[in-house]
Amino acid sequence: MITLEKFGIYEDKELLLFTVKNANGAFIQLTNYGATIVSVVVPGRNGELEHVIAGFDEPDDYLHDKCYMGSTIGRFANRIGNAAFELDGKQYYLEANDNTNSNHGGNSGYNLRAFDYKIEDDKLIFTLSSQDGDGGFPGNLGLIVSYQWTENNQLKITYLAETDQPTIANFTNHAYFNLSGKRGSMLDHRLTIYADQTLETNKEYIPTGKVIQADKMAFRGDRIDDKVKEGNGEGFNHYYILNNQDDNNRLAAVLDDENSGRRLNVYTTYPGLMFYTGDFLESIHPGHLGKLYKPFDGLCLECQYYPDAPNHSIFPSTVLKPGEQYKEEIIYEFTLIPDIQI
Repeated sequence: MITLEKFGIYEDKELLLFTVKNANGAFIQLTNYGATIVSVVVPGRNGELEHVIAGFDEPDDYLHDKCYMGSTIGRFANRIGNAAFELDGKQYYLEANDNTNSNHGGNSGYNLRAFDYKIEDDKLIFTLSSQDGDGGFPGNLGLIVSYQWTENNQLKITYLAETDQPTIANFTNHAYFNLSGKRGSMLDHRLTIYADQTLETNKEYIPTGKVIQADKMAFRGDRIDDKVKEGNGEGFNHYYILNNQDDNNRLAAVLDDENSGRRLNVYTTYPGLMFYTGDFLESIHPGHLGKLYKPFDGLCLECQYYPDAPNHSIFPSTVLKPGEQYKEEIIYEFTLIPDIQI
């Protein structure tokens, strides 16, 4: 069931808060500002319903957010080195918002846009028309972001896009997960990422072009705080190349919180994901639990194409041409850790 209520005004456009609840009482909330996931509320081991992503209760808090909280990222997720790329022999210059680099679409990112919407059966569909030149990107691009919340507590996100001239495209969602509910940080969560390789990056997180073995950066059911300690307190902001590239919708990651009993399974059609431990997460407004967000209060598992792909010919192409359709999917499945019988 999908219900809606007024959530505010942005640039003379009405913002709405949508609630999608299943028969089990678990629900998600979304807003058309940034096609953003506001809440995911699911049961734990004892049946208690709690928030498992970072978010705000007030619309103005999203207008002041600098951390892309739960928002749709575009036209290009992650970083593009030196805020520039070449396409069909022409150089394009983007908005630099991360030192000299462009990140998450620059200051024209889709997290800052009010989307149109429609409801089709059990799907909530957000649409956006991005004009030629937005943030420096070429082509008029039409984007459709579809959300579906199932009876099995699966949040299915589908991205569809078309363009009228060659452009580059890479979309994802920037939710910060914390499965513990009210109990604090996510550092005691255990994480598995189904990837044996990562991208080597420089100090500004721009890929060098080398694909390297994950080695010490691999996650095989490891506690996140243990891996952070191994890195002398530094968190993770790394792109992992998923195994089983031939699978259409592969299992990318599993996140467990043993205290609450919650598990998150992540499936995707994308070739990889960014794992970010929220080192720079902060807010000037309190979140769902009445507290300001601080580093390590949530982690991101952002399925997407390779960062800086337009500047590396060996990376999978992110070029979208007229007559083609961009279509990718992310599934966040919330379940419980199976009881182990000894």
